Amino acid sequence: MDNIIEVECPSCHASLWVDTERREVVQHKKSPKKIHSSLEELLNKEKEKKEKFDERFIQADQLAKAKKKKAEELFEKSLTEKP
Repeated sequence: MDNIIEVECPSCHASLWVDTERREVVQHKKSPKKIHSSLEELLNKEKEKKEKFDERFIQADQLAKAKKKKAEELFEKSLTEKP
């Protein structure tokens, strides 16, 4: 067993057990998936996502109203101008 070493991939954090004499991988293990520490943490993240979505929706609505108001003003201005 002295000729087997464990190596961790720096990018995906998978573990490889390599036999140094035969120069081959004897075993591999995928990195564990990220597990949320608690249900409360997961719920807080979902709440934040919802709040951000709501903010973006409100901003988009305000922008649409502002564009509509400007278009109406330009229309009214064009009606009142003499040719």
